[in-house]
Amino acid sequence: MSLVADGVSAGYDGRHVLDGASLTIEAGETVGLRGPSGSGKSTLVRVLALLHQPDAGHVTLDGERVTGVRHRVPAVVRTRIGLLFQSPRAASDPRLTLADLIAEPLHAVRHPRDAIAGRVAELADRTGLTADLLARRPHAVSDGQLQRACLARALANRPRYLLCDEATTMLDASTQALVAAVITAEQETTGLGVLVVSHDPALLSRWPDRVVDLEPRGD
Repeated sequence: MSLVADGVSAGYDGRHVLDGASLTIEAGETVGLRGPSGSGKSTLVRVLALLHQPDAGHVTLDGERVTGVRHRVPAVVRTRIGLLFQSPRAASDPRLTLADLIAEPLHAVRHPRDAIAGRVAELADRTGLTADLLARRPHAVSDGQLQRACLARALANRPRYLLCDEATTMLDASTQALVAAVITAEQETTGLGVLVVSHDPALLSRWPDRVVDLEPRGD
């Protein structure tokens, strides 16, 4: 079981930022990804998350080659991958309460209402979000509290792989530790495969099982 980017080239508006990049995340493994700004780390994450169509190469998910992106991929396939962004505010609808934010992906695949409420309560407890916080909207909570809600949302559909794109950069040390602990516990329980993208050498030295370097595309 693995999530694989195989020879991926990708970019935006005709400008390539990735050229033949390959990466494998095995079930239960934590892989670190580092590289200088402009090397295409976030683009590779978006390709792996099935949000961005590569110009060349492909993504293989648990042995099956994936074609298409976003809603052109069946829900049963795309929900195997969770994504945690660097900026929780950019990734959150300001109109939603934290409870509704966590429930978003569960509504998207039409879980029963009672099951959604139970799953939100479970994830809120695991990420340290009280009922008071769940009733608030993003503007009324801290970055750390909002990122914990975003982590709960990323785990809502019990993905097999979690992609963390600089997800702890904006957090204080205690919240970084909580996020890492929740993800590690999920790995131990479910065999979750994790990608950690970071510029932080200390984080990359203590968390991933191995680290992959992504070099800038040569022109």
